[in-house]
This record gives sequence, C-alpha cells and structure tokens, in this order.
Amino acid sequence: MTGRPVAERVGKLARSGLFRLLAEGRGKEVIDLALGIPAAPTTPPGLIELACAALREGHNQYELPEGNAALRQRISAELSVPTDPDTELTITVGASEALTSAVLATINPGDEVIVFEPVYENFVSAIVLAGGVPRLVAMHAPDWRFDSTELRAAFGPRTKAIVVCTPNNPTGHLLTRPEFAEIARLCEQWNALVISDEIYASYVYDGTRHVSAAELPALRERSIVIGSLSKSHAVSGWRIGYLRASPALTHAMRRVHAAVCGGGPAPLQEAVARAAAEPGFLRPTENLGAQRDLVISIFDELGLRCLPPDGGCYTMADIRACTDEDCESFAYRLLRETGVMVAPGKFFYATEANGAHLVRIAFNRRLETLDEVRQRLSVYQAEDHHFTAR
Repeated sequence: MTGRPVAERVGKLARSGLFRLLAEGRGKEVIDLALGIPAAPTTPPGLIELACAALREGHNQYELPEGNAALRQRISAELSVPTDPDTELTITVGASEALTSAVLATINPGDEVIVFEPVYENFVSAIVLAGGVPRLVAMHAPDWRFDSTELRAAFGPRTKAIVVCTPNNPTGHLLTRPEFAEIARLCEQWNALVISDEIYASYVYDGTRHVSAAELPALRERSIVIGSLSKSHAVSGWRIGYLRASPALTHAMRRVHAAVCGGGPAPLQEAVARAAAEPGFLRPTENLGAQRDLVISIFDELGLRCLPPDGGCYTMADIRACTDEDCESFAYRLLRETGVMVAPGKFFYATEANGAHLVRIAFNRRLETLDEVRQRLSVYQAEDHHFTAR
C-alpha cells in the first residue's frame, strides 16, 4: 500500500520497554517482579466454579452494554458514596477500557489533560488517542507528592481534566483528602474533570484509609472513578472493571463503551455477581503488607533505597547507592545474573533520564516466591557479584 496508511496518533502512543525485558527473560527460570500480574491474593476457587457454571448454563451471549444488573447493584452497594447502579455505574472490559472510554467521552482534540509523573503509560496513550495534550506534573521523591505551585501552573484555559491514580502506579502514593481538596479547588476554578484510577484501593497500609475522588462534595459531579477486580481478586484476565460517574457523564461514557466493545464478558460478569451475593466478597480481607515489608527488606539489603508505599502493590527503589548504571542496564543485569526481573524506572517518564536511577518492584506475589528472591540475591551477594551498598 502506498501513501500513509497508518494514523499519526499511533506514533504518539507510549512504547513499553517492558516487552523487551520480558523477551530477554523468555525461556529462563525468571521471578517476575516487573509486571503487576497478581499472584497474591489467589483467585477465589469458588469464583472459578461459578464461572464454569455460568458457561454451562448458557450465559454465553451478549450482556447489556452497561453490564450485568445484579453485578452493578452489588458493586454500587460497596462504594464509599451513594451510587445509582442504573444511571451512575457501568461494567467495562477491565480498567484499561474504562480509562479509554472515559477519556474519549470527555476529551476533545487539543484539550489539555494533566497527569502526574512518574506515570502509568496507558494514561498517556488514552489521552493521545482522543487527540488530547498530556501536561505532566512531577511527583517528588521520597514521599512522591506533587508541588502545589507546579500543579497550579499546569492548569489553564485549555485544561479539561486531570488523571490521577490512587494508590499510585508506580509509586504507591495514596492521595490524601487535603491533596484531593487542592485538586478539587483547581478543577472548580478551571471547570475541569477528575478521572481517578482507584483499582488498587483494596491495598492500603499503616492504618491509612483510601479516599475516593467521589467522596469530596466538590468533585461528586465532576469525577469519574475507575475500579477493577483484576488486582483485588486476581482475575486480571477476566477484564472486569467499572466506571462510576454522574448520570450525565455515565450516559456519554456508555455510548463510547458500547461503540468500542459492545459490553463486557457475560458469563464472567454473571459469576462475579453470584459470588458478590456473599457479604464481604467485594471487600477482600487479604492484605499485602507482609509482602510489602519483605520486598523492602530484601532490596534494602541489596543496597537499594526503598520508600514503603502507602498503598497498592508497587514500590519505587533508588539504585544509586549500589550502582553507577542506569536503571535499564541494572535491570537487565539483575535479570541475566539472578533471574529476578524488575521494571526500569525510565519507562514511567517522558524524559527517560528523570527515571534513570529508579526501578519499580511489584510485590503482589506469594511470600514463598519472595523468599526465593531473597535466596537468589543473597547467594549473588555472597559470591561477590556486587549490588551492595557503596
């Protein structure tokens, strides 16, 4: 084919370097701490049986685009703010489709969308697909908070929305109510929306509490909350996510959702709806605090500097105390020489050099897996292959 058959927007999508890292580890006995694919908690066995039953009973055709009615009712009953399951909640094909539908329904070409950096790359890709312009605002180590002056400077007449993730991927920072209140004031001033990815809300530590964007009265009508069962119930392959928003925003997003995918998987929605009839099913009790503390201990011993995250299933670690390499070289060497895979921090920055001293480590793994990580790294250090504090 001659000419230019590929849309220009494709070239602007985020390019994940993680795929190269995964290819490097293929065929080896690798312990993957790079991706957030959950090995802890375990998938509820009863949920799998309910999915099999739903398939055998014939729940194999289209579901309503807005999602299984019983599932919407049960999710809405568990949310921290009153939510009408008929007009304010939509079941989506995972959180990624929820994000894309939310952005496509609200962002026009040329609209500016603020995102915090380091950033989960799909946020940038969704904005680009809509023709929007990402405006990056730094979160600063070691506590990964934004600077108020920098955030105010990012807002302006072209600002249509701000995308947040709380608990954050990749830093684990949990937005506090005062931080949300500051965001709310700026959104009111500039008539902007908040798109809040809250898929890690089940995992918070040290007595903290997750705050949803929708809990703030000032954001109730101008927030879109994204949720998912992928991490909390270890069913990332099922693609069960949801969108919570005002009726007007929900109506617009449902139109995009129906056009993009027609609806989520009917038998899997039915299975979750049945499981959720059991009180507490949508509020998993397993906490990843032990995994968090173990991972931090392991990599602190290696010479990295890890800040315990407030929530989620990742920690960002500073490698400068144990190596002069950049994060990608470090990650590849760690993979080749120990079989342990971590994610280079530069993959979460538009200007890669800003993250060259960082790696992201996922800890939603079984404790015995993390014990094996410790064993591998201890042997490596004992054999004097370095990675010790300088």
